Amino acid sequence: MEEVDVEPVVTNISGIRPGKRMGFAWGPGDILVYETQNKASGPTGSGCAFIHVVRKDEDIYSPILRKLFNESHHIFVGLQTIKDDLPSKSKKPQFVSISRNYRSVIRACMEELQQAAVSANDTEMATQYGNQVSILLAIELIWNLCEVLFIDAAPAGSLLLHLLDWVRLHKSDVDEKAKVVLQSDSPAEHRDYWDVVLSYVLQGRLEDTRKMLMKQAMLQPAAKSMYKLMDSLLSKMPFYNPGGTQTLTEFDVKWRNWHEEVDRYLKDNSFASNQHLEVICKILLGDEDVLLEHKELLSTWYYFLITRLLYCHPTVKPTELHYYAQSSMMMFLDSGVPEPLDSILLAAFEFDIHQVIKDCSIALNNWWFVAHLTDLLDHCKLLQSHNLHFGSNLREFLLLEYASGLFTHHSLWQCAVDYFDHCPEFGRVYLELQIERVPLDTERKALKVLRICEERQMSEQVRSICKIMAMRAVRNNRLGSALSWSIRAKDAAFATLISERFLQDYCAKGTFSDLDLIDNLGSTMLLSDRLTFLGKYREFHKLYGEKCFSDAAKLLLSLMTAKIAPQSFWMTLLTDALPLLEQKEVIFSAEQTYELMYCLEELTSSLITAASGSGRPMQEEDVEVTKVEMLRLALARNLASAIVKEGTMQT
Repeated sequence: MEEVDVEPVVTNISGIRPGKRMGFAWGPGDILVYETQNKASGPTGSGCAFIHVVRKDEDIYSPILRKLFNESHHIFVGLQTIKDDLPSKSKKPQFVSISRNYRSVIRACMEELQQAAVSANDTEMATQYGNQVSILLAIELIWNLCEVLFIDAAPAGSLLLHLLDWVRLHKSDVDEKAKVVLQSDSPAEHRDYWDVVLSYVLQGRLEDTRKMLMKQAMLQPAAKSMYKLMDSLLSKMPFYNPGGTQTLTEFDVKWRNWHEEVDRYLKDNSFASNQHLEVICKILLGDEDVLLEHKELLSTWYYFLITRLLYCHPTVKPTELHYYAQSSMMMFLDSGVPEPLDSILLAAFEFDIHQVIKDCSIALNNWWFVAHLTDLLDHCKLLQSHNLHFGSNLREFLLLEYASGLFTHHSLWQCAVDYFDHCPEFGRVYLELQIERVPLDTERKALKVLRICEERQMSEQVRSICKIMAMRAVRNNRLGSALSWSIRAKDAAFATLISERFLQDYCAKGTFSDLDLIDNLGSTMLLSDRLTFLGKYREFHKLYGEKCFSDAAKLLLSLMTAKIAPQSFWMTLLTDALPLLEQKEVIFSAEQTYELMYCLEELTSSLITAASGSGRPMQEEDVEVTKVEMLRLALARNLASAIVKEGTMQT
């Protein structure tokens, strides 16, 4: 965010080569400048174009401002839960409360930045913190005014009271000055004494004014009656009470009577002998010339405006504000040029909401303020008539821009998801595009991204994330993790590939890795034939380990006869059958033994074919030949035993 009351910093771009032109690309967090070439000039030599990062939004990388983004995210989500079907009267207090919550978060960050600026050892950092404080001060000033005028929408009478509170909140230097004066040995003789008294009067803090004047009256016994008269006038000034029984008309009559009384005392020179009291009397009458003589105390035209309304037009209506605001700014600034902040506040006093949002969007390079304020105003049904030409309304456009910026941050992207969720038209599309750009640095982060996608049925993104993580796990030889990700992605081809790797590892090492995963595959093993085989083969080993030899034998045979096992793995399976064939008790029946023999002959035939195809005939000393001979012998013995056993059982 840039300061709203200063010219933005100009960044000089060096390094653009002669004969080159510049192009610009705007990103959520950066503005890029790159070299382009005029087509008419033709090729001008080889070499890569330079890219320059002109400006980067540093706000999201500030630890203190990050709290602002996080806290406001919770408030935003809570605002979305307010039901549209509730009556406007019952929703208004909720909206005002939410607005104040936003402002309290701004205030908290502001205070933390002020402390950081004071404690900073680096001058540059202290300046940066100071700039951020001034920006947040301006933001809170604008937000508070919008709350008074648009959200709370106070009527005549109450309006001025709210505006007085607004000025007092943002013009607190008088309290610091008063503290210094009161702590001095003789407050009434302090050089800032009358500045404090007049500041109290200008803010309408008449009780504080009376207390300060009493100190002066004690030092001037001869002028005691004059101070007593001023005290009486100050105590009599009426203030509208919205909760009272007095109507606005009755208040207006009472105020006019008081005003006439003050005017009468001024005209009969009751305070002529005391310059300070006479000035106070003229301020109470709303004398614009006297007010403008105290520009230093007022400091801003909007402070001047509120003081002017207080002592001239206390029953001002919202519809009349624009006239007094315009004239006050012209009188106060004289021939001076309004700053961006002045234009924004004037637009607010003119009840031009869209101009306020537009000017803030230009003055601030971060979308936080306009996005959240616009969202709140939209919930208040104040932006219903304003749609953008390309379909999305103003609220959604600003939220999308703000959330896109958050996605460039390593942790704030999680907050951005909720903003996209509450953009009904384009939010889903933006989320799908942005979620793919989140770097999956760790498995924990990948799981977070995956959960977000799964909750929103973003199946394409789920598959993409799982494939990326599965490939990464394979490269790191973490087969268990790779298999888990491929199952989650429902990627049959990749699950088959990883299952093959598991089987290759088993053949090489004689043991399985990641047994917990394989043991708990459940129905997911049906994703691919190879994965099914892996799960069933592991089940065979468990049965064998539990000495359930009969069940193990049936499962082993079914893996080959049902063609679930790849033929390249048949030799391993037949080798696994050897201990079962060598058992004293006959485990394989004659029929099962015949099936095993058939599988062995089919495997032998394929081995011979493969050997002859390679030009190297199978030799008697080959390991495979040895295994085949051992299997044939074991199968022949088992067949004989099975036939004898089955024949005995029949007799």
